[in-house]
Amino acid sequence: MTKQLSEMTLEELWELFPIVLTKHQVVWKSFFDEELNLLKRAFNGDSIVINHIGSTAVEGLWAKPIVDILIEVPINKSLTAYYPLITGCGYRLMSEAPSRASFNKGYTEKGFAERVFHLHLRFYGDHDELYFRDYLRLYPEVAKEYEALKFKLWKQFEHNRDAYTEAKTAFIAQATAKAKSEFGKRYQR
Repeated sequence: MTKQLSEMTLEELWELFPIVLTKHQVVWKSFFDEELNLLKRAFNGDSIVINHIGSTAVEGLWAKPIVDILIEVPINKSLTAYYPLITGCGYRLMSEAPSRASFNKGYTEKGFAERVFHLHLRFYGDHDELYFRDYLRLYPEVAKEYEALKFKLWKQFEHNRDAYTEAKTAFIAQATAKAKSEFGKRYQR
């Protein structure tokens, strides 16, 4: 009998869902576009901003085959007010804090589904990932440096997603700071 995901330890989850990097796939944009349409219908005209973020949003960059989506919502509502709309689209709540929540879709008791998504729910303006994404798009040599770092960390942290993410933090913070300096207030609402 297979354990439910909610019954698995963190170590069991990391074993079932290892870090895997793959060559950029053109289909990731289609996956995002289809999910964007689904989410827009669910939010039914609410004043939200939805963006494709992460490495799958940077053409040519090797990435984990997980499409990251950032949804920014007005600050005048609680994030929890949006949870039913997101879970109604097949997402599971993974973590939450007063100003952020994370959801995923495509994780099964047998491993990854064909399409896997991480959805980041935030208030307007909490979007450093947009600066990082666009900096990598604008500077392919920086994207290649980031890719090289991910390759270096891949096997070392194949079964420890938290350590893999933490080991990339300094690079991401440095590139994001450069992007903010160069781009200014590009994403202000």
